[in-house]
Amino acid sequence: MLRVVKVENGAVQGLPAADPRITSFKGIPFAAPPVGDNRWRAPQPAADWEGVLKAYEFAPVPMQVRQEIDEGNIYTREWAVEPDIAMDEDCLYLNIWTPAKHTDEKLPVFVWYFGGGLQVGHTAEMEFDGERIARRGIVVVTIAYRLNAFGFLAHPELTAEAPEAPANFGHLDQQAATRWVKRNIAAFGGDPDSLTIGGQSAGGFSVMNQLASPQNEGLCQRAIIQSGMFTKLYPGAGGPGLLRDLAAAEADGVRFFEALGVTTLAEARKLDAAFVRDKYLESGAFWGAVVDGRFSVGDAFELFLQNKRWPVPVLFGHTSSEFFSVPEAGTLDDIKRMAAELFGDDARTFLALTGALSGSLDQVLQRASASGIEYAIRIAGQANADTGANLPLYYYSFDADIPGWDNPGTFHSVDLWFFFETLAKCWRPFVGRHYDLARQMCNYWANFIRSGDPNGQDATGEDLPRWETYTPEAPYGMRFADRAAFAAEQPGELMRFLLQQYFKRNPPQPQPQPQP
Repeated sequence: MLRVVKVENGAVQGLPAADPRITSFKGIPFAAPPVGDNRWRAPQPAADWEGVLKAYEFAPVPMQVRQEIDEGNIYTREWAVEPDIAMDEDCLYLNIWTPAKHTDEKLPVFVWYFGGGLQVGHTAEMEFDGERIARRGIVVVTIAYRLNAFGFLAHPELTAEAPEAPANFGHLDQQAATRWVKRNIAAFGGDPDSLTIGGQSAGGFSVMNQLASPQNEGLCQRAIIQSGMFTKLYPGAGGPGLLRDLAAAEADGVRFFEALGVTTLAEARKLDAAFVRDKYLESGAFWGAVVDGRFSVGDAFELFLQNKRWPVPVLFGHTSSEFFSVPEAGTLDDIKRMAAELFGDDARTFLALTGALSGSLDQVLQRASASGIEYAIRIAGQANADTGANLPLYYYSFDADIPGWDNPGTFHSVDLWFFFETLAKCWRPFVGRHYDLARQMCNYWANFIRSGDPNGQDATGEDLPRWETYTPEAPYGMRFADRAAFAAEQPGELMRFLLQQYFKRNPPQPQPQPQP
């Protein structure tokens, strides 16, 4: 087993995982600590070290709100089980699980970006244990990145200081970590030319941004986007709010410096990290990606639709109960006005579909509810064909019954337990069928990471149910419920109507667009 390896900055020693055929390396620095003059700066090279770095424990988590266990909050109940976990601004570290016995095995590599709205989250969350995926012959890497004010501040002084990297420090951390993997993963038995990036929620949104960045040619060969592709269903309806232009972001930064009680970047870099974090939390800000003309050249979803993204196969999907949107309306008349403005001559069809011609407001809002993620994915699937990209897309919906006293449904992020196959770490009373489903999902994911095609054999020796690519002619996907089953079903009537209206307003581009 590869217990000691040599990377660009020195030797690293790992430990046997629970399965001793897997070696885990935790807390390997991929960049210099982003503190002092490196605060709000693109990640800088890590320093060399003497001797052997004992990579036995996770590094401190990035600066974020200190979460407390709260039985009334499903997310802290599910994952924030260590409220006193070490936290530090010095957070740019990654973790690796490898099944390799030798450095020349050229195993496929999976690089994971965690979610959390770009505000919270970390690699030490117990569902992100890479051991089970590694047992499928995959080298798994989970990477940390700066969040909230530390990862997504912009300011005129920053732009003047580093016009080549004025913002998006959290995304640049992801980029730097992935590039570190490409340079060093061969030492862990991995193949730098067979690399998949993946993420869920804001991690999936981050994958979108990496795919759309003109800086990332050759960064990866495949991508997994879980619950991370968004667009608005209805005008005015809430969205993730994770994108700003540089001027607006700089203005936010000027106001934030005022709240910090400083006037210059040099002063701000000397402030205590906890003070900066707490002032950000007090402000109620929710900062994300910035269109800076360098790393980010636009809305990643819109660039995806225009085929202005790096051409790799994508596996994407969502849970069946997350991010449903309804029209913002106080009365039925509001909905009728919205329908007339948005759908024109087809407004009556929408009103009939949602019951607005005869039902109550509550009934109408219930029937008008639709998944913004499903909507975005289906738009992307159509655009993949319309632009001539015709890249392999694999769509899934996670619809398993989730046990527990809280009767949670398929809430946002619950699928993480399954494809990482870490159910045994969860407090929920999962039973045999859940473990069977997790095994299938982990096998599909491992197959996709290996080849760009999720199909293959289950651990039982039987072929997994066939998962066909998503096309406009066959807009189908895999449904993960009691077991995996390919659902050759058209979307619901309301979803079909909304998609028709979208493409009526946004006719397809007649020619393929150039890659970034």
